[in-house]
Amino acid sequence: MTVEETQPNRTTNSGSKPPKRQGLGFGFYALLLIAAAAIGWFVYKGIAGRVSAETALVKETHAESVLTVSVVSPKQSAGGQELVLPGNTQPLIDAPIYARTSGYLTKWYADIGAHVHAGELLAEIQTPEVDQQLAQAKSDLQTAKTNYELAKTTADRWVALEKKGAVARQDTDNVVADMNAKKTIADSAASNVKRLEDLQGYEKVVAPFDGVITARSTDIGALINAGAGSVAGKELFHMAAINKLRVFVNVPEEYDQAALNGGTATLTLNEFPGRIFRGSIVRNASSIDPSSRTLLVEVDVDNPTGELLPGAYVSVHLKKGGEASNALTVPVNTLLFRSEGLRAAVVRGNKAELVPVQVGRDFGDTLEIVAGLKATDQLIVNPPDSLVSGTPVHIAAPQSN
Repeated sequence: MTVEETQPNRTTNSGSKPPKRQGLGFGFYALLLIAAAAIGWFVYKGIAGRVSAETALVKETHAESVLTVSVVSPKQSAGGQELVLPGNTQPLIDAPIYARTSGYLTKWYADIGAHVHAGELLAEIQTPEVDQQLAQAKSDLQTAKTNYELAKTTADRWVALEKKGAVARQDTDNVVADMNAKKTIADSAASNVKRLEDLQGYEKVVAPFDGVITARSTDIGALINAGAGSVAGKELFHMAAINKLRVFVNVPEEYDQAALNGGTATLTLNEFPGRIFRGSIVRNASSIDPSSRTLLVEVDVDNPTGELLPGAYVSVHLKKGGEASNALTVPVNTLLFRSEGLRAAVVRGNKAELVPVQVGRDFGDTLEIVAGLKATDQLIVNPPDSLVSGTPVHIAAPQSN
């Protein structure tokens, strides 16, 4: 084989090798592109995940920054104005009973809680000194009467003799004057007997009016001294008339028109839940107390069964007539006390707004608002002290029962 014959074969072999080398290059580039695409996809997913997480975090942070609140709506006040004032029941008549004579208590007939009538015997006192004084006074009266009768007889004789001219006019006048003096002495003795008889009558202690015995401060054998106000002269009994009770209340000046004479009032007591006792306004002081700016008013209530006890605490309800009130009542926990005044936290346009309000009456757990609110307002319950106007809020869904 010659050189020329073998050379074309080399050329042919060398011409077929480049295509094999080019195919490997495209595959390598394809792999690089696939790898780059995969890396890009993973990078994109990572970046997109971080962006989505950041977006979610921003939304969550914004949502948490919005204050979630519970709200209530104001309630319309009832027509007219009702004022509730504290008071204590007092008996229509209340009196201590003292002895009017001195001695020893021999018997008592009524104890605490006893219902007695006027004139009923309560106790008896033994008064030996008064009895002796009365006996002596009667003897003195008899002596004075005898002396007067003798003086009168003598005067009648002297007058008759003087008319006949048998005696002088002066002597007759002296006898008549002596008779008049004896008459005065007899009258004085009779008055003394009457005084001692009356004093002896006080040995029986009787009830001065219909009522109930609320206290008994004596017992059998106790030394009784007449009079009152001294250390020795202490009261024997204490009585109260409870068929009608009176209640004194101090009505604020701005509500004095609700306490006119002849008006009505209702009473409620804790021991009678749900019950209402009706009374009437019988009188008032017709003068405002300058120290308290109140009007003293008396309310009387009938108590025929005696179920209302003197000294009981009552709530007196006075109602002032007139047109229906435009005032609203709100819970006290919806208001904020600020240096610039009282404020109500109201939700308006998904934001909190502090609204100045004017308070009327205080009902304890609720307040009457006479200006500043509307019936359609939504008030934030227990607003935080740091709350300011413009704070975004979210109203919580009402809880189902």
